[in-house]
Order: sequence, then C-alpha cells, then structure tokens
Amino acid sequence: MQNDGQGTTAITTTSRSPQTVAPIVVSLGKESRKRIRQLKRGRGKLVDEVAHVMDQVRTSFGDHAEGKVLVPVVLVYRSKRRRGWGLWS
Repeated sequence: MQNDGQGTTAITTTSRSPQTVAPIVVSLGKESRKRIRQLKRGRGKLVDEVAHVMDQVRTSFGDHAEGKVLVPVVLVYRSKRRRGWGLWS
C-alpha cells in the first residue's frame, strides 16, 4: 500500500518463505506529541489507523495469514514542533 491521499500511511510486506512473514511497517510520518502519547497508550486516531492497515494486510494475505502472528512495526519520524503562545513565537 502506498500513500492513502493523506500522505501518512505506507506499509511494506514481503514473504521470504512460506513460514516467515516480513515485518509490517506502518509509517505514520510527523505527528503531534499528543497523538504519539495516545498511540503509546493504545488510544486515539493513530491506533485506529494502524488497526485499519493491519486489517488490510490480513485480507491481502488471505489464507497465508492463518496461524501466523502479524506484528506491526510503527514508525513516527519525529513529533511536530510545538507552537508557542507568546508574542515571540
């Protein structure tokens, strides 16, 4: 899967052998500190996005995914810079 129009989601999957599944990489790009914190706690929009990508991967693998544990590797490049509230920001 490539960009979904928002430019935030990308997954990479390849099968090395019938028994091994390559890591599923979900690239989320730049995100705010709040969203990263929510992701760590298992809440928020980013968790929903990762779950959606995992569902897509399971359906694309079909019968090959049965009996295998698919583990996502989530990448966040860096958190967005905070915006200041003062006169000089």
